[in-house]
Amino acid sequence: MPIALTPAEREFLGLVGRAALENPFGRVRAELDRFLAATEGPDVLPRLLARLSVRLEAIDQRLEGADFAEESDRSLYEYGVLFEVFHTFSADFDAHIRAQVEAGAGPVAVPFATALLAWLTARSIPPARAVRFLALFFQLHRAYYFIAEGLSGQSQSMQGLREALWNNIFTRDLGRYDQLLWARMEDFSTILLGETGTGKGAAAAAIGRSGHIPWDERRARFAVSFTEAFVAINLSQFPESLIESELFGHRKGAFTGAVENHDGLFARCSVHGAIFLDEIGEVSIPIQIKLLRVLQERSFTPVGSHAAQRFAGRVIAATHRPLDALRAQGRFRDDFYYRLCADIIEVPTLRTRLAEDAGDLDALIAVLTARTLGQPSAEVAADVRAAIQRDLGPQHPWSGNVRELEQCVRRVLLTGRCTVGPGAPPAAPVEAALSAGAVSATQLLDLYCAQLFQQHGTYEKVSRITGLDRRTVKKHVLAATATGA
Repeated sequence: MPIALTPAEREFLGLVGRAALENPFGRVRAELDRFLAATEGPDVLPRLLARLSVRLEAIDQRLEGADFAEESDRSLYEYGVLFEVFHTFSADFDAHIRAQVEAGAGPVAVPFATALLAWLTARSIPPARAVRFLALFFQLHRAYYFIAEGLSGQSQSMQGLREALWNNIFTRDLGRYDQLLWARMEDFSTILLGETGTGKGAAAAAIGRSGHIPWDERRARFAVSFTEAFVAINLSQFPESLIESELFGHRKGAFTGAVENHDGLFARCSVHGAIFLDEIGEVSIPIQIKLLRVLQERSFTPVGSHAAQRFAGRVIAATHRPLDALRAQGRFRDDFYYRLCADIIEVPTLRTRLAEDAGDLDALIAVLTARTLGQPSAEVAADVRAAIQRDLGPQHPWSGNVRELEQCVRRVLLTGRCTVGPGAPPAAPVEAALSAGAVSATQLLDLYCAQLFQQHGTYEKVSRITGLDRRTVKKHVLAATATGA
């Protein structure tokens, strides 16, 4: 005889289903979890899962040899099962992700996959759907892992950034994504904006490593390694004559020095992957036109070839430059911009983060010291924090953002201090000079060039950023050094 859920079961499972579809970095998901767990304590998820398990077991007992009278009840029950299985295998997924990161190329074994699929099929989920859910679970866990691990901090802007990255991967409607969009995300390009050193690369990697990767039943592996699915290039590192070859590849004999075929970035990107074009604001109009073709037609042609190749991955671009100003100057094509801007995400400066929540500094120091040492160390983190307080003070502008802080950690480990050593280009706090209100335009340019030189280390890079020639940049840097600014 067909069974029906009780009103209390419908209400509880309905809220579980809603929680499953909510952004895990958002406020609503946290509130739903606490309500379902009936607790405000630290063990919210274990208590939620325990309450869910009791209800599912009661339904399973009534289901033996029966079926649901209403399709809506079946859907609610399925959401409950999926929520339970997803979280039950969380530790296994995290261990698998770490193993894949360590292994690098080639998908590694997934020893828990058989048990997970058996659990789903035992709960009346057809085998084909169970395989589909296995791939979705893997994607969800990867996204959470790389967003949470790569972008630490509890400031409001960082919480907003994590929420925005999740939506970029799964859209704002996970249910619609699962039904309609999981295989069409290559149409959704993204621009990451933010100052140098804010963490745009980490944000791009979180997106690029979290694309949908199907389960290969024959090999009992996921189809590709997510470590190979994300490929990146810093466009400012290559001269104009080489960028096209690096992006699209070339054929032997295409130009002097092309002694063999070379696969460019687009050819190396997996069908399940993403390409990260860093410093997109540096590329010339001719390269923008060629990239526009890739976005419009999903195809590219290597230098020296007439055979077009298909590109099926996502495109993520980033720049520290103001794109609106570049467009107004005619240096960034409008049609290229509008092909890239399906989503625009701003990565906050360290100044903004610390103004919102001073605790972000301690969180970052802990992460950066652990990364540098290969393991966490509260003692080293405390030493770094004390050196920053002593040498830089609470009003330090952090013009180099998280990258500057990372080098500060290394400097403390080497020298015990945060200040720049003798003979090095001095820090040039442009913000402090502006606040003082007693600086000429020439002095301000001296300070700005010296500050950029300290961040990037070469006159050529500063020249690209400022639009000044290399000799002029050097003159300004030396002037700032001579005055001790």
